[in-house]
Amino acid sequence: MDTGGNSLPSGPDGVKRKVSYFYDPEVGNYYYGQGHPMKPHRIRMTHALLAHYGLLQNMQVYKPLPARERDLCRFHADDYVNFLRSITPETQQDQLRQLKRFNVGEDCPVFDGLFSFCQTYAGGSVGGAVKLNHNICDIAINWAGGLHHAKKCEASGFCYVNDIVLAILELLKQHQRVLYVDIDIHHGDGVEEAFYTSDRVMTVSFHKFGDYFPGTGDIRDIGYSKGKYYSLNVPLDDGIDDESYHFLFKPIIGKVMEVFKPGAVVLQCGADSLSGDRLGCFNLSIKGHAECVKFMRSFNVPLLLLGGGGYTIRNVARCWCYETGVALGTEVDDQLPQHEYYEYFGPDYTLHVAPSNMENKNTRQLLEEIRNNLLDNLSKLQHAPSVQFQERPPDTELPEADEDQDDADERWDPDSDMEVDEKRPIPSRVKREAIEPERKDSEAPKGTAEQARGFDNMATNETLITKSVDVRPMAIDEPTVKVEQETSNKASDPIYPKS
Repeated sequence: MDTGGNSLPSGPDGVKRKVSYFYDPEVGNYYYGQGHPMKPHRIRMTHALLAHYGLLQNMQVYKPLPARERDLCRFHADDYVNFLRSITPETQQDQLRQLKRFNVGEDCPVFDGLFSFCQTYAGGSVGGAVKLNHNICDIAINWAGGLHHAKKCEASGFCYVNDIVLAILELLKQHQRVLYVDIDIHHGDGVEEAFYTSDRVMTVSFHKFGDYFPGTGDIRDIGYSKGKYYSLNVPLDDGIDDESYHFLFKPIIGKVMEVFKPGAVVLQCGADSLSGDRLGCFNLSIKGHAECVKFMRSFNVPLLLLGGGGYTIRNVARCWCYETGVALGTEVDDQLPQHEYYEYFGPDYTLHVAPSNMENKNTRQLLEEIRNNLLDNLSKLQHAPSVQFQERPPDTELPEADEDQDDADERWDPDSDMEVDEKRPIPSRVKREAIEPERKDSEAPKGTAEQARGFDNMATNETLITKSVDVRPMAIDEPTVKVEQETSNKASDPIYPKS
């Protein structure tokens, strides 16, 4: 039985969920540059798999509206957003001081369409949060999002705008508590920092810790002030496998859900924690990675699924395709369908890839110590914090018109760059990315939003310090995307580690 909205009864995980999926057909055209491991093309490859597996027909598919400058400034500093808007490859040599100030130029290069790219992936994440807030769906997906390293005033780790923070701020309009879970191999430092003093957002990050980017995420980092014990860090070593990962993930997240009782969950599904990732050192299988998605789904809480890292792009596409199936409650065939990127997946042409025989440096004793330590921290949270909404800012409104056209033939995009296999019993063009109608919101009075949401006011003016955030309403504008054409899809680039 297909039940919509957020009113799902608790029960078996096989219950169908209503899923909203955000995808911009041009996202794969953005190009970080020759040799850079971050390739937005992986999002297009993922979408191609979803189309040829027939999964798009089971979801509401939306083209996200790009986030406006003022929306990005709900978290990011005005001068930083202005810089991202104005910088181009042609002008960057004239702004060397600004490049250094905002940490742009090396790991985070300037490329054509940079600001449009930021607007697009942020718009998808915020759009997903809006759908959840309005009970349009039970699960929202934006594989282009999940860029968890971006800070209030600087880029970091291939991330320019922190779409996750913006999405969480949107969810906080409707939910007293939001849980953020991060299974990327890198620590979710930007999100943790943004909510470090808040008891309304709990952040839980499972990551490689040691001599590894970004170098943060010690188990002793637990939050500060009102946010004490609301940050959980799970430091892991090389070679962790499915069994060891779940030995920590399931009891810790199970306890978090019991104690914190979130109204919504954001799960960052970075695929660089998979075995064989170009920049990673974990040994998770795709099914092991997806088991975390399945576990979060089983709680029947509004769920936002985001992308993140992942640099062996054929495996990223495999993983996020499979996890879309998990969200839908659909088991997809291991044999890949013929499609335009089929040659990427040779020689076996299967969805799943066997983990390697690398050594697991995470001993059972170490895992037990980590688990006991974190469960002890959670025991210090006596009950879920209550937040009094005295003057809650207005919700972001959705128009009443249905985004999906009635005529099925009109839901197919004639401008798509994909040719669907004629052997499959679906039309010869992928499902149309229905453009989400413009959302409207009202500005809340200054100071009201912070008070209503229980954040610590760490500054006296509108610009808060990096460990506190502004939670006024957000809105999205009409899309105007100008991008660079992909110049290399399959180049064997040199290793480009995060530094």
